[in-house]
Amino acid sequence: MIAYIVRRLISMLPVMAVVALFVFLLLHLAPGDPAAIIAGDNATVENIAAIRKALGLDEPLWKQLLVWVWSLIQGDLGKSMFWNEPVTTLIRQRMEPTIALAGTTLFFAVAIAITLGVTAAARVGTGIDRFVMGLAVVGFSVPVFVTGYLLIFLFAIQLKWLPVQGYTPIAEGVGPWIHNLVLPSIALGLAYVALIARITRTTMLDVLAEDYMRTARAKGVAPRPMLLKHALKNAAVPIVTVIGIGVALLIGGVVITETVFNIPGIGRLVVDAIARRDYPIIQGVIMLFSGVYVLVNLLVDLSYTVLDPRIRY
Repeated sequence: MIAYIVRRLISMLPVMAVVALFVFLLLHLAPGDPAAIIAGDNATVENIAAIRKALGLDEPLWKQLLVWVWSLIQGDLGKSMFWNEPVTTLIRQRMEPTIALAGTTLFFAVAIAITLGVTAAARVGTGIDRFVMGLAVVGFSVPVFVTGYLLIFLFAIQLKWLPVQGYTPIAEGVGPWIHNLVLPSIALGLAYVALIARITRTTMLDVLAEDYMRTARAKGVAPRPMLLKHALKNAAVPIVTVIGIGVALLIGGVVITETVFNIPGIGRLVVDAIARRDYPIIQGVIMLFSGVYVLVNLLVDLSYTVLDPRIRY
């Protein structure tokens, strides 16, 4: 097991290297001059040239790449062109809202999705099954920003039950913290719930059709233990796989959700950095998200040995 983990961690290096190269070239070859944006509308050519020189943007592209890669190896994500602060500092300042939003969304989405999927499988062909599947289709079809604005209009503007936007740190109280996360978590998690619920239902139906499940029913095993103890346990590997794959959906949705609900997290930081052509922040955040996604997939692979004893590495 330890040897497998080491091999997987080593295999992450070329993946992250390809991501780093792609991100660097994509951003630097895109049209637009960050020096001109920083200098402002009334800047002269000399001002822009001075800013480009100070930022190292006048150097050849290959030299900029080597400098950035060497800094990345040392754990230095660079300094923001606009805020003139280390990227690691800016990410650390914005990390709590993003972790809170992603964490609450992941926890409640998985719990609700598995419950809906198991219920639909147990009541296949009934109105409950059709309702769950219809909800899943709607949830996966409607974009996050559309769901977010609809929730704001209904629950914040019309009913005035929840705040329109913003974030309250958990240090100021769990109640206000949750109060601000309800709407963005629902908006972000709806597509995630739809994806996991559909896979859970499909996998559960396959397991329930197995011979050993028919034998369990014939022996008089109660429906609840049969569903939760036997069927769900044997259907867990595909479900966990989809949960891991869906993390990419969750990461992408964080950026949109934080923008819609004006949450000062890493996603909002990326949007502001893109508007200002702040290369170091964009590169640093993409590398961070890529690393998180690779690690999540490693954890998913390791969980297989717990869920299915037949799997060994």
